Amino acid sequence: MDGPQLRPVAGDSDQAQAVKVVARAHQTLIWERTRTFQRLRNTLREYFPGALTAYAGLELTSADALELLVKAPTPDEAAKLTKQQITAALARQRRRNRDQKAASIQAALREPQLGVAATVTAAYAAAATAHARLLIALNEQIDVLEEQVSAHFLAHPDAEIYLSMPGIGEVTGARVLAEFGDDSTRYTTAKARKNYAGTSPITRASGRTHAVHARHARNDRLADALHRQAFSAINTSPGARRYYDKQRARDAGYNPALRQLGNRLVGILHGCLKTRTLYDETTAWSHHAALAAAA
Repeated sequence: MDGPQLRPVAGDSDQAQAVKVVARAHQTLIWERTRTFQRLRNTLREYFPGALTAYAGLELTSADALELLVKAPTPDEAAKLTKQQITAALARQRRRNRDQKAASIQAALREPQLGVAATVTAAYAAAATAHARLLIALNEQIDVLEEQVSAHFLAHPDAEIYLSMPGIGEVTGARVLAEFGDDSTRYTTAKARKNYAGTSPITRASGRTHAVHARHARNDRLADALHRQAFSAINTSPGARRYYDKQRARDAGYNPALRQLGNRLVGILHGCLKTRTLYDETTAWSHHAALAAAA
């Protein structure tokens, strides 16, 4: 009885499924790194906030900052770090202006810190070290998986079309391909693809009331990738920039304007995949360029 209301299962290729496996694993590790970083930051705030200040210029998830934190996880140990030790860690990551940065880090670490009991400090230091070591491992595995993401994505026959789109690189392209799949019969129209992506708005009308809302029930992995694409596209595509600026001129907020741009880009992608053609800047935005000229 409910058959007509159900969507057939997509018949994605083995290549597309392989891209999905590695792309999702890669993204999951990045999300886990963010959570671990937040736990480390919160731990440091409790007993060693000076470390957050000292390593702010390096980013706390960078290999050199984590190396120094593991080497000296307490305020007393960090204050004893020599300039040579700090410079050596920076050199391993090929930092520029190493002497200047090392002097700045050393000075910040030697500033007066919170007066926390030694026993409590040792406990916090053990927790911070565990988080830091986990971040080091996550960084390594993210790099390894990123190579696999690129390899599987570039082996897919649709990769060239995805990479021709503005704002899409190998990782973003792999994520978008993974979530859309490659079954050519799954999305019969551009609107169907937009609805699945969650970029198209929902219109509700009742009597004199007419409201347009964003879709909240959507594939979060796909939505994140499309948001990143739209953000990058406004810096690489004149057409995308004009479209974004047009939405902002209509008093749309930052995120709603990016979502509308993402919706437009999904429609363009659908057309390129359907016709098996690469993205063309002039063709993609010709309609909007003509409207702008007429105005």
